[in-house]
Amino acid sequence: MKISFDLDDTIISINKFSLEKESFWSKIIGAERIRLGTIKLFKELRTQNHQIYVYTTSYRSKVRIKLMFLCYGIPVDFVINQYLHEKRIIKNVSKFPPEFDIDVHIDDSLGVEMEGKKFGFKTIIVSANDENWVNEILEKIDIVTTSKSSMV
Repeated sequence: MKISFDLDDTIISINKFSLEKESFWSKIIGAERIRLGTIKLFKELRTQNHQIYVYTTSYRSKVRIKLMFLCYGIPVDFVINQYLHEKRIIKNVSKFPPEFDIDVHIDDSLGVEMEGKKFGFKTIIVSANDENWVNEILEKIDIVTTSKSSMV
């Protein structure tokens, strides 16, 4: 399954949640720090054979985003930044995961959740103050995976 993650206030924030310890490489290249639990979550999703995408409305370069995650030992498969979104999406929508064959998008924005309901894509919304966010995502992904396999 393809699972995408928003960056700002979902995986990256300076003061909204606890952060992973800076890796040696992240210090060297000046990579942004990521939310505590991200490494565990991404590694678990990999063991379940999911593909990990980043879908952000920021204009950060795709290479910089990929390098940031590599610094923490968690490569991502594909990055959709605002440049690519604007190139591919005609609808007036902040994100549209179906255009990139994404099965589930994880975000902090209730607006993205509303767009998901309106345009028919699955979202998992996480709160910045949810310390159990990793387990909640894994449980919800398991439900989506189970329902998807029973449809086949």
